[in-house]
Amino acid sequence: MTQNSPPLVLPPGLSRATATLQDKDRRRVDDTITRLHTVNGRLWDTEDRVRGALLSAAQVADCKREIDQLNAERNALAERADEILGSLADAGRADAPLHTETLASVVDRLSILTLRIWHSEHAAARDELARHRVPALRGQREELHTALDSLVSDVVAGHRRLPAPARFKLYGRDDAAPAEVRPSRHLRRVLAFGGLSECGKSTSAEFVQRTCGAQRLKIGFLLRQAAHREGLADPYALSARRQAELLLGELNRFADGHVDTELFTIESVHDDASIAELKQLMGDKLQIVYLDASFAVRVARSGTSAQAVAAKDEIKMSRGAHQVAALADHVIDNAGSIVALRARLRRTAAPPAATALRVATPYGLGLPAAGAAATADFTDAVRAYGPGVRLVALTGSPGEGSWIAGWSDLDLLVVAEQEAIGQVHEALERYRTAMDGAASLGPTLVTPGELTARRLTPRLEFVLHQLQQGSPVLHAAPGFELPTIGRDELAFAAVRELPQVILTMRRLRADARPATLRQLYKHLVLACRLLLREHNQWESGPDRILTAASCMPGLPAVSVPSLAEIANTWRDGDTELVLKSVCAAVDQFLSWYAAQLAA
Repeated sequence: MTQNSPPLVLPPGLSRATATLQDKDRRRVDDTITRLHTVNGRLWDTEDRVRGALLSAAQVADCKREIDQLNAERNALAERADEILGSLADAGRADAPLHTETLASVVDRLSILTLRIWHSEHAAARDELARHRVPALRGQREELHTALDSLVSDVVAGHRRLPAPARFKLYGRDDAAPAEVRPSRHLRRVLAFGGLSECGKSTSAEFVQRTCGAQRLKIGFLLRQAAHREGLADPYALSARRQAELLLGELNRFADGHVDTELFTIESVHDDASIAELKQLMGDKLQIVYLDASFAVRVARSGTSAQAVAAKDEIKMSRGAHQVAALADHVIDNAGSIVALRARLRRTAAPPAATALRVATPYGLGLPAAGAAATADFTDAVRAYGPGVRLVALTGSPGEGSWIAGWSDLDLLVVAEQEAIGQVHEALERYRTAMDGAASLGPTLVTPGELTARRLTPRLEFVLHQLQQGSPVLHAAPGFELPTIGRDELAFAAVRELPQVILTMRRLRADARPATLRQLYKHLVLACRLLLREHNQWESGPDRILTAASCMPGLPAVSVPSLAEIANTWRDGDTELVLKSVCAAVDQFLSWYAAQLAA
């Protein structure tokens, strides 16, 4: 009902007849007739706008479109009401005379007459003609009440038949197919979460929003927005196709207004028909995710009674929620651990992709001959283990071409299935023996599942990004897939990692001595590198990183010897002057950092 509009009062005979319907049908018919009356009120208001104030041609066209949409909704609601009211008829009297119109058509006329009386009563104070019309209109309403009750009585008794309710109205469309709504170019990917009560839809969407930067939206909100925009009283009374078009239209609006958003989520999918139509409109841009769990599991998680969960399920299933599973691109069993659920969600929200990695031999990475040979032997050994080992790479300074004998570590990344880790351990032991203390070996062992589920440390995220940018690997299995790591993710990872680096740097500074010089310097470089990432600066190599950090607002120039000089003094054991220089730079940086975060 529109604001300040009159309620629709049904005649007593019709009210008594509908009271005999099953509870569900009675609620549906009451709701449908109320919505029908609301739409008629909006139609009246819109037609008044067209006839009233001076409007531009564009405004008139908008009003006409709105009238067409409201008329289409009005007829859909009337058909819906007739489907239920038709059950009042005595189906056994096929020879009864046919009435000229359906019960909902008479109710629709009663709704219009009610609005006419109300508007005439308000106009009577200033319009003599309206004042004279009011008694006659009230008389017409009494006659229509009597006629409708008589018709209901005849229909229930089988003395009169009703025509088929289908109206086949075409508002705003000709015989040609209407223009199809297409996804905006900014609408890249949408995850639609469905499932029965307490299956984890909202929890899953919230996780994807928090970890993947998705824009989270509710289907009900989108439909209400679309209905408000187009002047529709009840979008749920529309066809499944029309609901899908409205949803896509609103998604397009959000995507065009948030052009940097790569992923949207919508919840909750309770109607299999409309989501099937939306899938047809969007194709693979829409991924339907159905969360499945047994009734017992859902009851246990809900904290409510089994009866309460069953009642919610019944409502959802009446709309086709359980049938969404057959349409889903991903059916996720949510009866297990939260770890397993989140792993599936991350793979679904940000699927891994085959990556063209640059494979190189260790002999081109600046390693001494013995170190390169030992690295080659290790690579050959783990490659022989077959598909269980997916990737081997030297990261950090070897990949960046800044490895220095006697100073740099050998940071090794191995991606292998858990079943192959034992064999990798054996190969690593032989590798250490062959290196004979020439360099410290720091292996990082990770499974493919951990990568694709994005259970990654900030350091590992940066390493994967470097590999995708062309840093060499020693071995990559055919078709190996990596999660795509963008610079925005690295900037956020820097925010997470920098506090730990600062704390470690303070601990090392408190224990500053020749033995800790190397670690103290490396943490200063790492802190500056992370700080630069937050400012979207991407330097590599310690000397360049420290020089770039010296240009940060308010940070005094970081003055330390070059990496080559520090490495030489470290090897020679003459570190006293260099240690003082590094400690002064660390103190300077920590003071500046603390000032940036001061209240």
